[in-house]
Amino acid sequence: MANNRDANESTPLLDSDSGQRPSPPSVFQGRRLACAAILLAESLERIAFYGITSNLVLFLNGSPFYWEGTQASQALLMFMGVTYLISPFGGWLADAYLGKFWTIAASLILYFIGMLFFPFISNDETRIDLCGEEMAFPVQPAECQNITTANNVTCPIRAPYCGPVVYTGLFLIALGVGTVKSNITPFGADQVKDRGPEATRRFFNWFYWCINLGAILSLGGVAYIQQNISFVLGYIIPTVCLGISFLVFLLGRTVFITKPADGSAFTNLFKILGFACCSKTPKESNMLRNKPTLLDSAKVTYGGKFPEEKVEEVKALVKILPVFFALIPYWTVYFQMQTTYILQSLHLKIPGSASNNTAEPQKMMFHFPAAWLTMFDAVLILMLIPLKDKVVDPILKRRGLLPSSLKRIAVGMFFVMWSAVAAGILETKRLEIIKSNGTIDQVVGKVIYYAADLPIWWQVPQYVLIGISEIFASIAGLEFAYSAAPKSMQSAIMGLFFFFSGIGSFVGSGLLAIVSLKAIGWMSSHKDFGNINECSLHYYFFLLAGIQGVTLLVFLIVSVKYDKQKSRAGSQRQGHTSS
Repeated sequence: MANNRDANESTPLLDSDSGQRPSPPSVFQGRRLACAAILLAESLERIAFYGITSNLVLFLNGSPFYWEGTQASQALLMFMGVTYLISPFGGWLADAYLGKFWTIAASLILYFIGMLFFPFISNDETRIDLCGEEMAFPVQPAECQNITTANNVTCPIRAPYCGPVVYTGLFLIALGVGTVKSNITPFGADQVKDRGPEATRRFFNWFYWCINLGAILSLGGVAYIQQNISFVLGYIIPTVCLGISFLVFLLGRTVFITKPADGSAFTNLFKILGFACCSKTPKESNMLRNKPTLLDSAKVTYGGKFPEEKVEEVKALVKILPVFFALIPYWTVYFQMQTTYILQSLHLKIPGSASNNTAEPQKMMFHFPAAWLTMFDAVLILMLIPLKDKVVDPILKRRGLLPSSLKRIAVGMFFVMWSAVAAGILETKRLEIIKSNGTIDQVVGKVIYYAADLPIWWQVPQYVLIGISEIFASIAGLEFAYSAAPKSMQSAIMGLFFFFSGIGSFVGSGLLAIVSLKAIGWMSSHKDFGNINECSLHYYFFLLAGIQGVTLLVFLIVSVKYDKQKSRAGSQRQGHTSS
């Protein structure tokens, strides 16, 4: 297997495979230290990431920011969007110039600088130095207090306090996260790639397990500290974790298999596409060849000016893109878990709060962090991935029933669709209870939310359904992006996978903006900052479920076509080899 390595590939100084060993008992034999360093660094990085995202809506809703619920949700959705949109650039940078290792190291430094913004923003003295004094609320005309407002009445909206500084910090973090995301996954898979597809599949399982371990530690500890003790301390801890992640990754260089940058197919991508678009489809010159496509006109053998290998890489990318496009609605629903699902949870009864009618208000304090519900998703993944890796997959593989990555993605889409349906049904019931019984007042992070007398535990099904969908769609998506990518485009295509995730986040933000327009009015309520009791959030959830349902049908067609093309290409390669 060592003979399959590239000539320029740097092997670990502490490679325990150097001795002669007939057949290693484990696919990770000799690579455990390298994989452990990557998995530990990723877990710590996820603690930092979720330390920012889990309570960002609550942080911006609270004093002294008082951003509206829609503004805070859009800020997080835009942050997630930029995080993923930047991924292809990070992948291209690694493939073409820096290599994966140094790209990840540089990105973690940028990431750390962005993280430093939030301890300073959450501290009163340093925040005033950065953002200035808190802004006063604009005086609202009496007509703005009505549910429906006349078209000729303008309701002034307070500009988001500290907005430029918050967005600058989020943008720097997004740059770092996006570049790390596109590279650390294929970099980890590179450590076991020569051990075969079984090793790669198992690495992705445990990589995703560590992602969720970091999420649980962050949501369980950091989110609690942020909500009930201090946002300053709650932002210092994830910043320190990121610093340790950087050190672990840097020290792991002695055991990593590293590859130098050897150029990216993205460099010639647009040249090849441009040349092919300006050329005619070549005629079939040889009966033994497949029927040429438009892109084949760029090959030297058909009168073009590009090597056949480079054109084939672009053709592989073009075949992958429809799958990535079909995943956009999945990510749109998925990112609701950290935005509108959290907004919904703040308006449900939290353990420890009493039910009071608004006619006799009584403020109740509680200590259960709303972000903890996100842990149901992560805990479920922590429990099911080892079961899937050690029991279910081996049984299915022995019987020849292990589904392809595309079939697993389709199953994930099905479950995420029902998560949005469950959220819509719950929101419908929540609004009915508010209309009939009024609300209860509960204080979360020094902000009063007017909640329905309906336990927050009713949100568990929608989080569980998203967790199940992740096990199928997210892990299979990572596996598909890595295995389908040509060698010179692995980081870039992994970046494209996350890029389309970011588009899904922006689609969610755009839909929120559209349904907030006065003409639609599903999410337009400026009476109280963060309140959704006079909104129609359930319509938004049902809209997302409908879009995902339609996309699932389209994806099934695309995936069947792709699998047929792949099997046909494999049989043709076998035919050429035997001949």
